[in-house]
Amino acid sequence: MIDRLEATLERYNFLTDELSKPEVLSDVKMMTTLSKEQSSLTEIIEEYKKYKKILSDIDDAKDMLNDKEMFAFAKEELANLEIQKEKVETNLEILLLPKDPNDDKNIIVEIRGAAGGDEANLFAGDLFDMYSRYAESMGWKVEVINSVEGTSGGYSQIEFMIKGDSVYSKLKYESGTHRVQRVPTTESQGRVHTSTATVAVLPEVEDIDIDIKESDIRIDVYRSSGAGGQGVNTTDSAVRITYLPTNTVVTCQDERSQLKNKEKAMQILKSKVYDDIQRKQNAQIEDERRSKIGTGDRAEKIRTYNYPQNRVTDHRINLTLMQLDRIMQGKLEEIVEALINEDQRRKLAGE
Repeated sequence: MIDRLEATLERYNFLTDELSKPEVLSDVKMMTTLSKEQSSLTEIIEEYKKYKKILSDIDDAKDMLNDKEMFAFAKEELANLEIQKEKVETNLEILLLPKDPNDDKNIIVEIRGAAGGDEANLFAGDLFDMYSRYAESMGWKVEVINSVEGTSGGYSQIEFMIKGDSVYSKLKYESGTHRVQRVPTTESQGRVHTSTATVAVLPEVEDIDIDIKESDIRIDVYRSSGAGGQGVNTTDSAVRITYLPTNTVVTCQDERSQLKNKEKAMQILKSKVYDDIQRKQNAQIEDERRSKIGTGDRAEKIRTYNYPQNRVTDHRINLTLMQLDRIMQGKLEEIVEALINEDQRRKLAGE
């Protein structure tokens, strides 16, 4: 671990020197790239400095053990320092874990009402509200890309982007089937129904990540059918893009401008194609598949929201919280942190 930390420190110092050079300061792209890398190492470096200070203090405390007058104090100090050392070592092990290259990215989220008809669509709308409120609490921005409203409310499908600091690192575990158990408003006898909605979370893909050939796509334009005003509904502003190799279809009709809808649709398409490539790669790597918390597949039931008992259960980590009301208001911190911690624990254990 020390060798890796020293190598990281050496790289950090190199980046600091590079960022002070005039030719780098005058190159915006290079300066941005180097600054981003340096920033990603800052937490490790700060923790490593703390670790070295603790090691130095331990040596000093051991020297004081030879002094009879300082023996009691040194012994107590040494015990405290050993506890601090163990905590920092654990933090450093976590910080040195291989980082998901997508963690710093914005995300594209797709929610669909699944089993349960109108109630499933209503639940899809509730999930959208939940994620929107969580995003607001984190200072992130939500942009709806495409939506198809349910006949009784909610959404049969909604796609949106969340932009902010390290969004994917927090919400990447949300992909899968979300199950709700509650009494629908249309239920006259008070019976609890079970419905589901699927969530797919994809990292935003930049041009450097994947290149889609024009010959591999078909673009259709048509008149928007959703809400948006007369300007939207009377012009062919909606865009549908089909990726021919896999027959993947994405649509966008949220913007008045056909050009803007095309740009957003291409963002979604790139993310879906990139996600498909990653899935195929991960399927070939057994260790990677075992270390994941769930597969991220929509078919996997990951969480149950039980309204009568005010209970939320995440089945992947056996976490149950009796605070569904708070969670649906966007208070997702406890679930998010538990998933991150469990993922880190499994990786440290080599599971």
